Amino acid sequence: MAFTGMSTTTAWAEGPPVVKTRNWTTSAHPKMAVARPSSKNKKIALGHVVQRSWNYRQFRCLDNLWTRESGWNHRAVNRSSGAYGIPQALPAGKMSGAGRDWKHNPETQIRWGLAYIKGRYGRPCGAWGHWRSHNWY
Repeated sequence: MAFTGMSTTTAWAEGPPVVKTRNWTTSAHPKMAVARPSSKNKKIALGHVVQRSWNYRQFRCLDNLWTRESGWNHRAVNRSSGAYGIPQALPAGKMSGAGRDWKHNPETQIRWGLAYIKGRYGRPCGAWGHWRSHNWY
């Protein structure tokens, strides 16, 4: 940027030059910043959330829910109830319909858990809302 007859310091002493632009509107919404999930199981779940055309808000609800239920541990067992896995299925054997490897495969548990949430609550935020009210889903 050149200023005729002024030094650079003189030109900037009064502030940077003002550039006028035209305003416009758009119907597109800005994308939310997406933090990458920190664990392998969360990454698997995020992929399934995207496949279901749920937005990142739904993933955040799912993350809150399953962090509290199992800490995303696919071998988590509730000693008092017997609930098992990432989604804390009760009874644990419910997940067998999702695959024979349900006891050891986080992806099988995640698929089952998301199908359960969709059938019972519609979306993860529905399940999370229920959990916050009742401390279970």
